[in-house]
Amino acid sequence: MDLILWRHAEAHVPREGQSDLDRPLTSKGERHAQRMAEWLNQRIAHSTRILASPALRAQQTAQALGKSFKTVAALAPDASGEALLKAVRWPDSGEPVLVVGHQPTLGLVAAQLLAEQPLSWTMKKGAVWWLRSRDREGESQVVLQAVQSPDCL
Repeated sequence: MDLILWRHAEAHVPREGQSDLDRPLTSKGERHAQRMAEWLNQRIAHSTRILASPALRAQQTAQALGKSFKTVAALAPDASGEALLKAVRWPDSGEPVLVVGHQPTLGLVAAQLLAEQPLSWTMKKGAVWWLRSRDREGESQVVLQAVQSPDCL
């Protein structure tokens, strides 16, 4: 199974009285989301299931792909890593899954899958970490396929 973790692009700081869920992307964030979407669209399978947080900044980031996606409440800011892994059906999903979400959840999931420890790894805004589960000689493994930052595109 491929699990692609995409942190939402740069968002505006909250205005007074504004809900965290209602923060839109900045102009820079929109550009970065578009660049990363172009990179992803060249690489993801047509069968990739796309899941996004209900936060506006994650919705806007996912929209840059130009594909349909499902909004999943369990991916909201401050979601648990367990909730994310359950939503994507790790490692048993029959298709690749792309998640548009938030820190610290994405970094915690990456650390848990790659290092098997609850570490606070930081993912840069707009960046993608592409993980793959596989079985080798009866042993379950997680492989880091790619890490890409929008600044490098």
